[in-house]
Amino acid sequence: MTTKQLLEQAKSARVLINSADTETKNRALINMADSLLSHMDSILVANKEDVEAARGKISDVMIDRLLLNEDRIRGMAGGIRELIDLEDPSGKILKKVIRPNGVTIEKTAVPMGVIAIIYESRPNVTSDAAALCIKSGNVCVLRSGKEAWRSAKAIVDALKEGLNITGLPESGIELIEDTSRNSSVELMKAVGYVDLLIPRGGPGLIHSCVENAKVPCIQTGTGICHVYVDAFADFNKALSIIENAKTSRPSVCNAEEVLLVHRDIANDFLPLLKKKLVDDRKEKGLVPVELRLCERSLKIIDGVPAGAKDFDTEFLDYILAVKIVDSVEEAVEHISLHSTGHSDAIITESPEAASCFTDRIDSAAVYVNVSTRFTDGGEFGLGCEMGISTQKLHARGPMGLEELCTYKYIIRGDGQIR
Repeated sequence: MTTKQLLEQAKSARVLINSADTETKNRALINMADSLLSHMDSILVANKEDVEAARGKISDVMIDRLLLNEDRIRGMAGGIRELIDLEDPSGKILKKVIRPNGVTIEKTAVPMGVIAIIYESRPNVTSDAAALCIKSGNVCVLRSGKEAWRSAKAIVDALKEGLNITGLPESGIELIEDTSRNSSVELMKAVGYVDLLIPRGGPGLIHSCVENAKVPCIQTGTGICHVYVDAFADFNKALSIIENAKTSRPSVCNAEEVLLVHRDIANDFLPLLKKKLVDDRKEKGLVPVELRLCERSLKIIDGVPAGAKDFDTEFLDYILAVKIVDSVEEAVEHISLHSTGHSDAIITESPEAASCFTDRIDSAAVYVNVSTRFTDGGEFGLGCEMGISTQKLHARGPMGLEELCTYKYIIRGDGQIR
Protein backbone atom coordinates (compact mmCIF):
# COMPACT_ATOMS: atom_id res chain seq x y z
CA MET A 1 0.00 0.00 0.00
CA THR A 2 1.32 3.46 -0.85
CA THR A 3 2.19 6.06 1.76
CA LYS A 4 -0.67 8.26 0.51
CA GLN A 5 -3.17 5.41 0.92
CA LEU A 6 -1.95 4.68 4.46
CA LEU A 7 -2.26 8.37 5.34
CA GLU A 8 -5.81 8.40 4.00
CA GLN A 9 -6.67 5.37 6.15
CA ALA A 10 -5.12 7.04 9.19
CA LYS A 11 -7.09 10.19 8.57
CA SER A 12 -10.31 8.18 8.28
CA ALA A 13 -9.71 6.73 11.76
CA ARG A 14 -9.08 10.13 13.31
CA VAL A 15 -12.61 10.94 14.51
CA LEU A 16 -13.14 7.59 16.27
CA ILE A 17 -9.70 7.57 17.91
CA ASN A 18 -9.83 11.27 18.87
CA SER A 19 -13.27 10.89 20.46
CA ALA A 20 -12.69 7.59 22.31
CA ASP A 21 -13.31 7.85 26.04
CA THR A 22 -10.71 7.01 28.68
CA GLU A 23 -12.21 3.60 29.50
CA THR A 24 -12.09 2.53 25.86
CA LYS A 25 -8.53 3.73 25.39
CA ASN A 26 -7.36 1.96 28.55
CA ARG A 27 -9.04 -1.24 27.42
CA ALA A 28 -7.24 -0.88 24.09
CA LEU A 29 -3.91 -0.55 25.90
CA ILE A 30 -4.59 -3.73 27.88
CA ASN A 31 -5.42 -5.61 24.68
CA MET A 32 -2.39 -4.17 22.87
CA ALA A 33 -0.04 -5.26 25.67
CA ASP A 34 -1.60 -8.73 25.81
CA SER A 35 -1.40 -9.11 22.05
CA LEU A 36 2.25 -8.07 22.07
CA LEU A 37 3.06 -10.90 24.47
CA SER A 38 0.92 -13.46 22.66
CA HIS A 39 2.80 -12.68 19.43
CA MET A 40 6.22 -12.73 21.07
CA ASP A 41 7.47 -15.68 18.97
CA SER A 42 6.65 -14.04 15.64
CA ILE A 43 8.16 -10.74 16.79
CA LEU A 44 11.39 -12.49 17.81
CA VAL A 45 11.58 -14.31 14.47
CA ALA A 46 11.18 -11.03 12.59
CA ASN A 47 13.75 -9.33 14.80
CA LYS A 48 16.25 -12.14 14.27
CA GLU A 49 15.96 -11.58 10.52
CA ASP A 50 16.55 -7.83 11.01
CA VAL A 51 19.60 -8.40 13.21
CA GLU A 52 21.14 -10.96 10.86
CA ALA A 53 20.64 -8.64 7.88
CA ALA A 54 22.20 -5.71 9.77
CA ARG A 55 25.34 -7.47 11.06
CA GLY A 56 28.45 -6.08 9.46
CA LYS A 57 26.54 -3.01 8.26
CA ILE A 58 26.06 -1.24 11.59
CA SER A 59 28.14 -1.19 14.79
CA ASP A 60 27.70 -3.65 17.66
CA VAL A 61 26.35 -0.81 19.79
CA MET A 62 23.66 -0.12 17.18
CA ILE A 63 22.93 -3.84 16.91
CA ASP A 64 22.12 -3.71 20.62
CA ARG A 65 19.58 -0.97 19.91
CA LEU A 66 18.01 -3.16 17.24
CA LEU A 67 17.98 -6.40 19.23
CA LEU A 68 14.85 -7.69 20.93
CA ASN A 69 14.58 -10.54 23.41
CA GLU A 70 11.82 -11.84 25.67
CA ASP A 71 12.71 -9.45 28.49
CA ARG A 72 12.68 -6.43 26.19
CA ILE A 73 9.30 -7.39 24.72
CA ARG A 74 7.90 -7.86 28.23
CA GLY A 75 9.33 -4.43 29.03
CA MET A 76 7.53 -2.99 26.01
CA ALA A 77 4.25 -4.53 27.17
CA GLY A 78 4.90 -3.21 30.67
CA GLY A 79 5.47 0.27 29.27
CA ILE A 80 2.08 0.13 27.57
CA ARG A 81 0.36 -0.98 30.78
CA GLU A 82 2.00 1.81 32.78
CA LEU A 83 0.07 4.33 30.71
CA ILE A 84 -3.24 2.92 31.93
CA ASP A 85 -2.78 4.43 35.39
CA LEU A 86 -1.75 7.84 34.06
CA GLU A 87 -4.30 10.63 33.73
CA ASP A 88 -5.87 10.98 30.31
CA PRO A 89 -4.97 14.50 29.16
CA SER A 90 -7.62 14.69 26.44
CA GLY A 91 -10.69 16.64 27.53
CA LYS A 92 -8.98 18.11 30.57
CA ILE A 93 -10.07 21.69 31.29
CA LEU A 94 -6.83 23.67 31.52
CA LYS A 95 -8.45 26.98 32.42
CA LYS A 96 -11.99 28.23 32.98
CA VAL A 97 -13.12 31.84 32.83
CA ILE A 98 -16.62 33.23 33.40
CA ARG A 99 -16.98 36.61 31.72
CA PRO A 100 -19.11 39.46 33.13
CA ASN A 101 -21.75 38.79 30.46
CA GLY A 102 -22.15 35.20 31.71
CA VAL A 103 -20.25 33.53 28.87
CA THR A 104 -18.10 30.61 30.11
CA ILE A 105 -14.81 30.00 28.32
CA GLU A 106 -13.03 26.68 28.85
CA LYS A 107 -9.52 26.11 27.55
CA THR A 108 -9.69 22.36 26.88
CA ALA A 109 -6.94 19.87 26.00
CA VAL A 110 -7.61 17.89 22.81
CA PRO A 111 -5.59 15.37 20.78
CA MET A 112 -3.29 16.64 18.04
CA GLY A 113 -5.07 14.36 15.55
CA VAL A 114 -2.67 12.35 13.39
CA ILE A 115 0.91 12.09 14.64
CA ALA A 116 3.65 10.76 12.37
CA ILE A 117 6.92 9.43 13.78
CA ILE A 118 10.04 8.82 11.70
CA TYR A 119 12.53 6.71 13.62
CA GLU A 120 15.51 4.46 13.01
CA SER A 121 16.66 1.10 14.35
CA ARG A 122 14.81 0.93 17.68
CA PRO A 123 11.86 -1.48 17.55
CA ASN A 124 10.68 -0.53 21.05
CA VAL A 125 9.82 2.94 19.74
CA THR A 126 7.08 1.24 17.69
CA SER A 127 5.08 0.15 20.72
CA ASP A 128 5.93 3.21 22.84
CA ALA A 129 4.78 5.65 20.17
CA ALA A 130 1.63 3.73 19.34
CA ALA A 131 0.60 3.39 22.99
CA LEU A 132 1.21 7.06 23.77
CA CYS A 133 -0.83 8.09 20.75
CA ILE A 134 -3.78 5.84 21.59
CA LYS A 135 -3.85 6.92 25.26
CA SER A 136 -3.81 10.60 24.28
CA GLY A 137 -6.46 10.01 21.61
CA ASN A 138 -4.23 10.36 18.56
CA VAL A 139 -3.84 8.31 15.40
CA CYS A 140 -0.28 7.05 14.96
CA VAL A 141 1.60 6.80 11.65
CA LEU A 142 4.97 5.07 11.99
CA ARG A 143 7.88 5.16 9.58
CA SER A 144 10.59 2.76 10.77
CA GLY A 145 14.15 2.54 9.49
CA LYS A 146 14.78 -0.27 7.02
CA GLU A 147 17.02 -2.15 9.50
CA ALA A 148 14.09 -2.56 11.91
CA TRP A 149 11.17 -2.80 9.48
CA ARG A 150 10.44 -6.53 9.90
CA SER A 151 10.40 -6.11 13.69
CA ALA A 152 8.20 -3.03 13.44
CA LYS A 153 5.75 -4.83 11.13
CA ALA A 154 5.39 -7.76 13.53
CA ILE A 155 4.87 -5.38 16.46
CA VAL A 156 2.31 -3.27 14.59
CA ASP A 157 0.38 -6.37 13.51
CA ALA A 158 0.09 -7.35 17.18
CA LEU A 159 -0.95 -3.85 18.26
CA LYS A 160 -3.55 -3.63 15.51
CA GLU A 161 -5.06 -6.87 16.79
CA GLY A 162 -5.40 -5.23 20.20
CA LEU A 163 -7.26 -2.28 18.67
CA ASN A 164 -9.54 -4.60 16.73
CA ILE A 165 -10.46 -6.59 19.84
CA THR A 166 -11.35 -3.30 21.56
CA GLY A 167 -13.58 -2.19 18.71
CA LEU A 168 -11.36 0.67 17.58
CA PRO A 169 -10.25 0.98 13.93
CA GLU A 170 -7.00 -0.84 13.16
CA SER A 171 -5.94 2.12 11.04
CA GLY A 172 -5.46 4.02 14.30
CA ILE A 173 -1.92 2.60 14.04
CA GLU A 174 -0.30 2.55 10.61
CA LEU A 175 3.19 1.50 9.51
CA ILE A 176 4.59 2.98 6.31
CA GLU A 177 5.72 0.19 3.99
CA ASP A 178 8.18 2.29 1.96
CA THR A 179 11.49 2.64 3.85
CA SER A 180 13.14 4.81 1.19
CA ARG A 181 13.77 8.51 1.71
CA ASN A 182 10.71 9.22 -0.44
CA SER A 183 8.30 8.16 2.29
CA SER A 184 10.00 10.44 4.83
CA VAL A 185 9.65 13.36 2.43
CA GLU A 186 5.98 12.50 1.86
CA LEU A 187 5.34 12.65 5.62
CA MET A 188 7.18 15.96 5.87
CA LYS A 189 4.89 17.42 3.23
CA ALA A 190 1.63 15.67 4.18
CA VAL A 191 -0.35 18.84 4.83
CA GLY A 192 -3.96 17.96 5.61
CA TYR A 193 -3.01 14.46 6.76
CA VAL A 194 -0.33 14.87 9.45
CA ASP A 195 -0.92 17.23 12.36
CA LEU A 196 2.47 16.72 14.02
CA LEU A 197 5.69 15.12 12.79
CA ILE A 198 8.22 13.76 15.28
CA PRO A 199 11.60 12.62 13.91
CA ARG A 200 13.65 10.35 16.19
CA GLY A 201 17.12 9.72 14.85
CA GLY A 202 20.48 11.22 14.03
CA PRO A 203 21.36 14.81 13.14
CA GLY A 204 20.82 14.16 9.42
CA LEU A 205 17.20 13.11 9.91
CA ILE A 206 16.45 15.95 12.33
CA HIS A 207 18.02 18.54 10.01
CA SER A 208 16.14 17.18 7.00
CA CYS A 209 12.80 17.42 8.81
CA VAL A 210 13.44 20.92 10.12
CA GLU A 211 14.57 22.11 6.67
CA ASN A 212 11.89 20.40 4.55
CA ALA A 213 8.79 19.81 6.69
CA LYS A 214 5.65 21.68 5.72
CA VAL A 215 3.77 20.14 8.66
CA PRO A 216 4.49 21.08 12.30
CA CYS A 217 7.70 19.32 13.39
CA ILE A 218 9.38 18.64 16.75
CA GLN A 219 13.17 18.49 17.00
CA THR A 220 14.17 15.51 19.13
CA GLY A 221 16.93 13.19 20.04
CA THR A 222 20.39 14.46 19.22
CA GLY A 223 22.24 14.50 22.52
CA ILE A 224 25.73 15.88 23.01
CA CYS A 225 25.35 15.55 26.77
CA HIS A 226 27.96 17.01 29.15
CA VAL A 227 29.04 16.21 32.68
CA TYR A 228 31.08 18.91 34.43
CA VAL A 229 33.09 17.84 37.49
CA ASP A 230 33.50 20.94 39.62
CA ALA A 231 36.37 21.83 41.96
CA PHE A 232 34.08 20.95 44.88
CA ALA A 233 32.93 17.59 43.53
CA ASP A 234 32.71 14.38 45.54
CA PHE A 235 35.01 12.08 43.55
CA ASN A 236 33.09 8.90 44.32
CA LYS A 237 29.83 10.44 43.17
CA ALA A 238 31.50 11.82 40.07
CA LEU A 239 33.09 8.52 39.03
CA SER A 240 29.88 6.58 39.60
CA ILE A 241 27.76 9.09 37.67
CA ILE A 242 30.22 9.31 34.75
CA GLU A 243 30.47 5.53 34.46
CA ASN A 244 26.69 5.25 34.39
CA ALA A 245 26.17 8.16 32.02
CA LYS A 246 28.76 6.88 29.55
CA THR A 247 28.66 3.09 29.72
CA SER A 248 25.22 1.90 30.88
CA ARG A 249 23.89 2.26 27.32
CA PRO A 250 26.13 4.41 25.12
CA SER A 251 23.88 4.16 22.06
CA VAL A 252 21.07 6.32 23.47
CA CYS A 253 20.62 10.08 23.27
CA ASN A 254 20.91 10.71 27.03
CA ALA A 255 24.36 9.09 27.27
CA GLU A 256 27.28 11.35 28.19
CA GLU A 257 29.55 12.36 25.30
CA VAL A 258 31.70 15.10 26.86
CA LEU A 259 33.40 15.40 30.25
CA LEU A 260 34.61 18.74 31.60
CA VAL A 261 36.92 18.75 34.65
CA HIS A 262 37.94 21.72 36.79
CA ARG A 263 41.68 22.40 36.66
CA ASP A 264 42.05 22.37 40.47
CA ILE A 265 41.17 18.67 40.69
CA ALA A 266 42.32 17.43 37.27
CA ASN A 267 45.67 15.99 38.45
CA ASP A 268 43.95 13.88 41.09
CA PHE A 269 40.70 13.08 39.31
CA LEU A 270 41.75 12.13 35.78
CA PRO A 271 43.94 9.14 36.83
CA LEU A 272 40.96 7.82 38.80
CA LEU A 273 38.76 8.34 35.77
CA LYS A 274 41.12 6.39 33.51
CA LYS A 275 41.29 3.56 36.03
CA LYS A 276 37.48 3.42 36.27
CA LEU A 277 36.60 3.66 32.58
CA VAL A 278 39.61 2.03 30.94
CA ASP A 279 41.78 -0.18 33.18
CA ASP A 280 39.07 -1.62 35.43
CA ARG A 281 36.76 -2.33 32.50
CA LYS A 282 39.54 -4.17 30.65
CA GLU A 283 40.17 -6.34 33.71
CA LYS A 284 36.47 -7.18 33.90
CA GLY A 285 36.31 -8.09 30.22
CA LEU A 286 34.12 -5.07 29.45
CA VAL A 287 34.54 -2.66 26.55
CA PRO A 288 36.93 0.10 27.71
CA VAL A 289 36.07 3.72 27.03
CA GLU A 290 38.26 5.52 24.51
CA LEU A 291 39.25 8.83 26.09
CA ARG A 292 39.76 11.66 23.61
CA LEU A 293 41.75 14.20 25.55
CA CYS A 294 42.45 17.91 25.27
CA GLU A 295 46.12 19.01 25.37
CA ARG A 296 46.05 19.68 29.11
CA SER A 297 44.47 16.29 29.86
CA LEU A 298 47.10 14.49 27.76
CA LYS A 299 49.77 15.76 30.14
CA ILE A 300 48.09 13.90 33.01
CA ILE A 301 46.82 10.61 31.54
CA ASP A 302 47.21 8.57 28.36
CA GLY A 303 44.56 8.68 25.70
CA VAL A 304 43.79 9.77 22.16
CA PRO A 305 44.35 13.44 21.30
CA ALA A 306 40.97 15.11 20.83
CA GLY A 307 40.25 16.20 17.27
CA ALA A 308 38.60 19.40 16.14
CA LYS A 309 35.12 17.80 15.94
CA ASP A 310 35.24 15.61 19.05
CA PHE A 311 33.47 18.16 21.24
CA ASP A 312 30.65 18.46 18.69
CA THR A 313 30.06 14.76 18.07
CA GLU A 314 27.33 12.45 19.34
CA PHE A 315 29.48 9.31 19.44
CA LEU A 316 26.79 6.84 20.55
CA ASP A 317 29.70 4.54 21.41
CA TYR A 318 32.30 3.87 24.10
CA ILE A 319 34.05 7.18 23.42
CA LEU A 320 34.33 10.19 25.74
CA ALA A 321 35.78 13.61 24.91
CA VAL A 322 37.56 15.16 27.92
CA LYS A 323 38.49 18.81 28.49
CA ILE A 324 39.96 20.70 31.45
CA VAL A 325 38.33 24.05 32.24
CA ASP A 326 39.39 26.82 34.62
CA SER A 327 36.02 27.59 36.23
CA VAL A 328 32.31 26.80 36.33
CA GLU A 329 31.83 29.86 34.12
CA GLU A 330 34.12 28.37 31.47
CA ALA A 331 32.26 25.07 31.72
CA VAL A 332 28.96 26.92 31.15
CA GLU A 333 30.47 28.78 28.19
CA HIS A 334 31.77 25.56 26.63
CA ILE A 335 28.42 23.80 27.04
CA SER A 336 26.56 26.80 25.62
CA LEU A 337 28.73 26.60 22.49
CA HIS A 338 28.68 22.82 22.01
CA SER A 339 25.56 21.38 23.67
CA THR A 340 22.52 20.30 21.67
CA GLY A 341 20.25 21.42 24.51
CA HIS A 342 19.40 17.87 25.60
CA SER A 343 20.87 17.00 29.05
CA ASP A 344 23.81 18.49 30.93
CA ALA A 345 25.04 17.83 34.48
CA ILE A 346 27.26 19.33 37.18
CA ILE A 347 28.87 17.29 39.93
CA THR A 348 29.53 19.54 42.92
CA GLU A 349 29.01 19.97 46.64
CA SER A 350 28.96 23.76 46.22
CA PRO A 351 25.46 25.32 46.23
CA GLU A 352 26.90 28.41 44.56
CA ALA A 353 28.42 26.43 41.68
CA ALA A 354 25.23 24.39 41.31
CA SER A 355 23.11 27.53 41.20
CA CYS A 356 25.39 29.15 38.62
CA PHE A 357 25.14 26.02 36.46
CA THR A 358 21.37 25.52 36.68
CA ASP A 359 20.65 29.22 36.13
CA ARG A 360 22.82 29.54 33.02
CA ILE A 361 22.61 26.19 31.23
CA ASP A 362 19.77 26.39 28.71
CA SER A 363 19.07 22.69 28.13
CA ALA A 364 15.86 20.68 28.36
CA ALA A 365 17.21 18.79 31.41
CA VAL A 366 19.83 20.22 33.79
CA TYR A 367 21.21 17.91 36.50
CA VAL A 368 23.00 18.41 39.81
CA ASN A 369 24.77 15.26 41.05
CA VAL A 370 22.62 12.98 38.91
CA SER A 371 23.36 10.94 35.78
CA THR A 372 22.08 12.30 32.47
CA ARG A 373 20.64 8.82 31.80
CA PHE A 374 17.52 9.85 33.73
CA THR A 375 16.23 11.98 30.85
CA ASP A 376 13.53 9.51 29.99
CA GLY A 377 9.75 9.52 30.06
CA GLY A 378 9.56 6.52 32.38
CA GLU A 379 12.11 7.96 34.81
CA PHE A 380 10.21 11.28 34.84
CA GLY A 381 6.97 9.50 35.70
CA LEU A 382 5.45 10.14 32.25
CA GLY A 383 5.23 6.49 31.22
CA CYS A 384 7.03 5.69 27.98
CA GLU A 385 8.00 8.68 25.88
CA MET A 386 7.58 9.83 22.30
CA GLY A 387 11.04 11.36 22.26
CA ILE A 388 13.16 14.04 23.93
CA SER A 389 12.37 17.46 22.52
CA THR A 390 15.39 19.76 22.38
CA GLN A 391 13.38 22.76 21.23
CA LYS A 392 11.20 25.12 23.26
CA LEU A 393 7.86 25.16 21.42
CA HIS A 394 5.51 23.49 22.02
CA ALA A 395 7.22 20.71 23.99
CA ARG A 396 10.57 20.44 25.76
CA GLY A 397 12.30 17.42 27.30
CA PRO A 398 10.62 13.98 27.48
CA MET A 399 7.38 14.06 25.50
CA GLY A 400 4.63 12.26 27.35
CA LEU A 401 0.85 12.29 27.03
CA GLU A 402 0.29 15.99 27.69
CA GLU A 403 2.80 16.97 25.00
CA LEU A 404 0.77 15.02 22.41
CA CYS A 405 -2.22 17.29 22.96
CA THR A 406 -3.06 20.79 21.88
CA TYR A 407 -6.05 22.77 23.13
CA LYS A 408 -9.16 24.53 21.94
CA TYR A 409 -11.54 26.99 23.55
CA ILE A 410 -15.10 25.84 24.24
CA ILE A 411 -17.44 28.77 24.86
CA ARG A 412 -20.85 28.31 26.45
CA GLY A 413 -23.61 30.85 26.84
CA ASP A 414 -27.34 31.50 26.80
CA GLY A 415 -27.95 33.68 23.76
CA GLN A 416 -25.34 36.39 24.42
CA ILE A 417 -24.47 38.60 21.45
CA ARG A 418 -21.70 41.13 21.00
